[in-house]
Amino acid sequence: MKVMIAGAGSVGTSIARELVLNSHEVLVVDQKAEMAERADLDNVQWLIGDACELAVLQRAKLEEFDVVVSATGDDKVNLVVSLLAKSEFGVRRTVGRVNHPKNEWMFDDAWGVDVAVSTPRLMTALVEEAVEVGDLVRLLTLKSGEVHMAEFTVPHDSELIGRTLGRVTWPHDTTIVAIVRDKAPFPPSDDDVIEGGDEIFFITTPEAEASLRTTLRGKKR
Repeated sequence: MKVMIAGAGSVGTSIARELVLNSHEVLVVDQKAEMAERADLDNVQWLIGDACELAVLQRAKLEEFDVVVSATGDDKVNLVVSLLAKSEFGVRRTVGRVNHPKNEWMFDDAWGVDVAVSTPRLMTALVEEAVEVGDLVRLLTLKSGEVHMAEFTVPHDSELIGRTLGRVTWPHDTTIVAIVRDKAPFPPSDDDVIEGGDEIFFITTPEAEASLRTTLRGKKR
C-alpha cells in the first residue's frame, strides 16, 4: 500500500515508522529539509515542500497513492491536504489528525476527510474503557460522523455470556468487526460464544447506539 504522510513531526514520523515496519511504501512531505536527514526513518521517501500546495502534491504523484494521512500540528493544513487529496487526486482514503477538539466538527467529507483522529477523544475513550467496563465506548468517527467504531467489554455478570453472537438480536446498522479475547483478536462468526471479559468492536451509527447500549446492558439474574 502506498501512503503519503503530511507532516514530519512526532506523530507523522511515528506513523511512518510503523507503516514501513509493516512493509508499506511511505512518502513523507514536510517543509523542513533537515527532517529528511533523520537516521531513524530508514526506507521512507521524502519530499520537501508545502503539502497544501497543489504543485507539491503533483510532484508527489498523489494520484498513485492509496491513503493520505494529514498529521501536522495545524488543523487548517490537515483539512486543506485532505480536501486536495480527495477533490484533485481522487485518493481513496484520507485520515486527518484533529489537534484541537473544537475543530473536530469540520473534519468530515465536506473537507475530504474519511477518518478523523482526535488524540483527546482517543485518550478519553481509553480512560472510559478502563473505568467503565460494561459501557459502550466510542473510539473513532468515520465518514463525516455517520458511522462510529465502538468497543464494549463484556462484564462477568452480563446475560450475554454463554450466548452465541448469532442468537443476539443486534440493532440494524450495527456490525461486529472483531473480538479480542485473552489479548488475541479474531474475526467474529455467528457461532462464537460470548464470554465475560470479551472486548467486542462494533461499527455502528449514532442512531443505532442507543439500541445497541440497551442490547448490551442486560445482567444475569
